[in-house]
Amino acid sequence: MRIEFEVNNRPVVLDTEPDRRLLDVLRDDLGLLSVKEGCSEGECGACTVILNGRAVLSCLTMVGQVQGGRILTSEGLVKDGELHPIQKAFVEAGAVQCGFCTPGFVMSSYALLQRNPNPDEDAIKQALSGNICRCTGYAQLIEAVQAAAKANNE
Repeated sequence: MRIEFEVNNRPVVLDTEPDRRLLDVLRDDLGLLSVKEGCSEGECGACTVILNGRAVLSCLTMVGQVQGGRILTSEGLVKDGELHPIQKAFVEAGAVQCGFCTPGFVMSSYALLQRNPNPDEDAIKQALSGNICRCTGYAQLIEAVQAAAKANNE
């Protein structure tokens, strides 16, 4: 099946089976390695991407579902070699340890800040509740989102 969509502001046209996981297409076909496969069951959030403005789990999304859609990955946040304020905030807050879960947390945070530019701690916890980190304390993750929100509002 011919599937057309946009990834990180670039058009993509693929001839593929519509029941392939978006995760596999992004990693294997498009080389977007920030999208990680953690649990393959929608429990860890490592594969989170933005689809049409919403955070989705790419391990549970079939590529046929993204026909005509717009996808954003962590790579797409980088502009002219500069990290996005959310990515910078994660580094500065020490919310990056092994880095495996980081892109998923970044994308969930991005989706939150798009719909709520000044979230309180409870809203941040709720937005990140679908993401799991085994290395860092969650306090640094919350601090990173708060710092990114502050930077965006200045």
